Amino acid sequence: MDISRRDRFEQAVLPHLDAAHNLARWLTQNDQDAQDVTQEACLRAFRFFEGYQGGNMRAWLLTIVRNTCYTWLQLNRRPDFVEVFDEEIHTSELSGVLDPEIQALAGADQETVHRALDELPGIFREVLVLREIEGMSYREIADVTSASLGTVMSRLSRGRARLRQSLATVMSRES
Repeated sequence: MDISRRDRFEQAVLPHLDAAHNLARWLTQNDQDAQDVTQEACLRAFRFFEGYQGGNMRAWLLTIVRNTCYTWLQLNRRPDFVEVFDEEIHTSELSGVLDPEIQALAGADQETVHRALDELPGIFREVLVLREIEGMSYREIADVTSASLGTVMSRLSRGRARLRQSLATVMSRES
């Protein structure tokens, strides 16, 4: 029995739709926009499915979702999504995070963590979502983001530190 292109696509892609929507949601920061972006990404994936060379389908789809999100954001919103990394500024911002603070933040509820994550610059939010929420390996994240492994590790480290800082701010506002 010959399986149609559509059937092969659905078998390969449908298991990863939740991850695709989740990434789009975190990048667009809006559920309706995420649905639109995910739909557009799936159309693009279907259009180029015959050219798929094999490998990690999830990473391939999330790369398309990521690129679709960036295109959508450039056309519809904030040009400041991608923050330029400045070692001086970012390192000094993180120097005030203390160990007792980190311990207090460990008890933060999921909603508080999501609010803090929403406040992060896109480059840090993206890698944190892919690693901590989607459970992707560093190599998979590097493939999805077209960044070097070292860049991914650096962004994760700085993103985690900024998340701790953001959590402290969010929690202090709620107290």
